[in-house]
Formats: sequence, C-alpha cells, structure tokens
Amino acid sequence: MRICELRNLDLVTYENGMRMQQKLVEMRQEEAIPDQLLLLEHPPVITLGRGGDVRNLVAPPASLAAERVRFFETTRGGDITYHGPGQLVGYPIVHLGEGKRDVRKYVTKLEEVLIRTVAAYGITAERAEGKRGIWVGNDKIAAIGVRIARWVTSHGFALNVTTNLDHFRLITPCGLHGTGVTSIARLLGHDVPIDDVRGVVAATFADVFEREVVPHEAGIRLVKVMVHDGERVLLLHRRPERGNFWQPITGSIEEGELPLETARRELIEETGNAGEPRALDLHQSFLIDSQFLAATYPQPIIASETGFAIEMSATAPIRIDKDEHDDYGWFTFAEAYEKIRWTDDREALEQLERGLLSSRVAELLDEPPQQPSNIATK
Repeated sequence: MRICELRNLDLVTYENGMRMQQKLVEMRQEEAIPDQLLLLEHPPVITLGRGGDVRNLVAPPASLAAERVRFFETTRGGDITYHGPGQLVGYPIVHLGEGKRDVRKYVTKLEEVLIRTVAAYGITAERAEGKRGIWVGNDKIAAIGVRIARWVTSHGFALNVTTNLDHFRLITPCGLHGTGVTSIARLLGHDVPIDDVRGVVAATFADVFEREVVPHEAGIRLVKVMVHDGERVLLLHRRPERGNFWQPITGSIEEGELPLETARRELIEETGNAGEPRALDLHQSFLIDSQFLAATYPQPIIASETGFAIEMSATAPIRIDKDEHDDYGWFTFAEAYEKIRWTDDREALEQLERGLLSSRVAELLDEPPQQPSNIATK
C-alpha cells in the first residue's frame, strides 16, 4: 500500500497555498516525496478557475473590500467558488500511477471521499449529473476543482463545515443559477469541530484511495509578535544578506518552550524591551524555501506559526538584533501593508487592525469589546 503523508495545516493564505502546492508537486513529479494530502483552511477568498466566467463574480470590488474577501484567478479546473474559515480544504498531491491515469475516475473518487465523510454525520449527499462536487438536494455542500500536471494532482476539494454561507452571495457558485449552498453545521443545526471532520476525511481518503495515511508534523514552529502603539506598528528590516524585507518580530520556538515564552524572549531579543504579549486568535501555516535554513532543516519546510500582539510606546528605545536586522520603523497600517512582503504578515496586520477598531467602537458604546480585540492591548 502506497504511503500518503497527511499535513494537517492551520490557516493558509491562498497565495501561500498555491506556492506550497507548486513546490510539493514539483517534488512529487521528481519522486522526491511520497503522495501528500494537505488539509487546511483559507482566509476569505473567491477563486475563478481556468475557463470560468468572471461575470459569476456578482459583488463589486467595494463589497469585497468591505467584507475583506479577496479575489484570485487560479490554475484549477471549474468555475468560481468561495473559500473561508470553517471550510475544510483538501489538496491531494497524488501521482496517478500506470493504469490509473483517468481524470474522471480520480474526481469521482474525491466525490466518494466527501459523500462518505458527510454520511458519518448522518447526511445523505449525492452526485449530480453534469455537475461536479456533492449535493444535498439542490444545495451544494462540497466543491471540487483539480489540476493535473505530468499525472500529479493538485488543488482538490472544499467541504463546508461551519462556513459563513453569506459570503456565497458574492458569487454565482460554480456558475450555476438556481442552486444553493449548505454546510454540515446548517444541516445538523449545530456546529461541528472542524478538527473532527479532518480526521474523518483523512480516514476516508485512505480507504477510497487505498493509501496508508501517515501524519507529517510541521518542520518548524514559530511565533509572530505584532508590536503596536495603538495607531502604528513596528516593523524590522532584515539585512540584505538575510532576505532584505520588512517584517514583524518572528522567531523559532525552542525545544521545551511554550509559544508565549518564545514571544516574550523574541520581544527582548529583537527590541530590547520586556513585556507580556497577548495571544492573537491566529495560527498559520506556510512554506519556507530558504537557503538560510538549508543547513538546519530539510527543504522545503512547512512552518506553523502562532500570533501574538503587544502595545508599546513608539518613544521606547529599540535595540534590534544587528545580526539579522539593519533598520526598524513605526508605520501606519496603510504604510505597513505596502512594506511587508508575505501574505501571512498581512493576515496578522489585518487581525490586529480589526481588533483595535473593535476596541475603539466598544469604548464609544461603553460595551465589552468582542474577540479578538482584547488581544491588542496590554
């Protein structure tokens, strides 16, 4: 039985997901790694497949911006769809061996995985003639769109677990008029832990595709600390020979260390200031393909990262680690979005900005702030 490595990932930006798949597909084509199954969630994003009709994007750009939903044209098959938190996305990177190079059969197997998964929750889903994905009556509960290059698959499926179904109103899902969308939570009348669904999907995938699914842990564990003064954020500039880009404080979690302990330590090491960071409700995964880590870690590295935030006066003296950084600056959020390179840093900036805004609104209304705003202050 062939091995398939299971990578249970956290929130992955769509750009990072594309980059991750591209690298793993190349390695699978070269027989450098076994089959892979990536299970993850995306931040809110609308994607348009090859040959899709952009007219199925119903919402104007202003509405997407207000909802903080991004739009991408992508390399998978299919038309238009939505991804977001509460939706379990699966990216199988599987080599279709001799005698199994049948795209239709591969997609049918993905549908079978999804049909059996929702059946575990007492939901009867079916295929629909001429339509991909699986359906409960006239409502779609899971979408499928794949890409196959040199007989290695990528992209895959998206199963609505506790998804914000209102975001589907921004599009005509899959370009199909007169149909709806649903989720496991809507059909059951209560939320279902997405981690439980991950387990069912992995076991069902192993059965349908006749693979031995083996968990593969993150290659490196990191923290990100967003330092702010309420209006601006602190960014550090990596030396040219270390990457030449602006970033928040980041660092590796050492053996035996808790993420919060790492956040405290990195704050002192990178700024010279002590403090008590508060946890952001943000856990991300992304690919690191860096020459600077090649001597320590095998390539590529899929990292997991936990986010923190702390308020600090912009007049506080900053003592940077000059081995890694050559400059620092306090920037407005608009300036910071322009400075940063990586989309996972953008997600952290957005979460911090939303938290600060929520705190200010709550103060004006004299109401307790909603999560995640309480993480943004001391």
